Amino acid sequence: MLIRAFVPAHITAFFVPIIRDNPQDSGSLGAGINLEKGTNVFLNIEEGLERHIHVAFNGEPVKKEEAPITMHVANKIVPEDFVGEIEIWQYFDFPTGYGFGNSAGGALGSALVLGYKFGGTVLSLAKIAHEAEVVHKGGLGDVVAQLTGGIEIRIKEGGPGKAIVDNIINHEYKVLAIPIGELRTKEVLDDDVIRTIEKEGRISLQRLLQNPTPEVLMNEARRFAEATGLLSNDLLEIAREIDKVIFLPSSMIMLGKSIFALLRDEEEKKVKEVLKDLDLHYEICRVYWGKPLVERWIPNE
Repeated sequence: MLIRAFVPAHITAFFVPIIRDNPQDSGSLGAGINLEKGTNVFLNIEEGLERHIHVAFNGEPVKKEEAPITMHVANKIVPEDFVGEIEIWQYFDFPTGYGFGNSAGGALGSALVLGYKFGGTVLSLAKIAHEAEVVHKGGLGDVVAQLTGGIEIRIKEGGPGKAIVDNIINHEYKVLAIPIGELRTKEVLDDDVIRTIEKEGRISLQRLLQNPTPEVLMNEARRFAEATGLLSNDLLEIAREIDKVIFLPSSMIMLGKSIFALLRDEEEKKVKEVLKDLDLHYEICRVYWGKPLVERWIPNE
């Protein structure tokens, strides 16, 4: 029997990192968007004489040390006396390291499929995924955002059950996502940049809460990206070309070398023409409204 979970990709528009001693008190303030594409996780269990946990990313088996977040989740959920072969297969619609929440998607998806088999509530399983993310520096706010779905605003930091996450209700826009490259977070987040992020992120959050609309979200996302210096010149050039044919400003996905924008239906054709001229790969997705899914999986024959 296969068990499958789907967790939406999550892109962050702006953020304020908050790290405390207890992982469940750590998290982020900010806002972002969940996409209809994301991470699919499959669980297969076979009989065996010993306990083994195997992990694969996009069909390629990886060593345990290459999947510390998934192993953290599995070791917390799989009973100590379990004997057998556990296979966790994670498939990502977007490239890893580009800012689409793959790490959290894999953690939460793994927690859900294992919980389906071994027991646990969505909240208790999500707490384990968040803990794994924080401890192994995968992320701070993606899990609680993915649990909520939609266009989200993280009003209070923390893990599942502690964070407060609200939604902007709007179905007018689709999401343009342009994955361009991997961004090495440690190389860009020095102390001065972090202080600027904390300052500008709180300003953006306050403005969005005063007028919670997609329009304010995108204007603040762009302002934040430029004010913090995170938006590089090459990304800015791409953003400006896209801005010529859409109503709202595009911005940088935090933290990845990627661009996103909100599109109206009538803007799609012109945007596609611009991106064709720029020779850039892109995805146009709907916003994902709802919680992650977990179910028994019966492949189509």
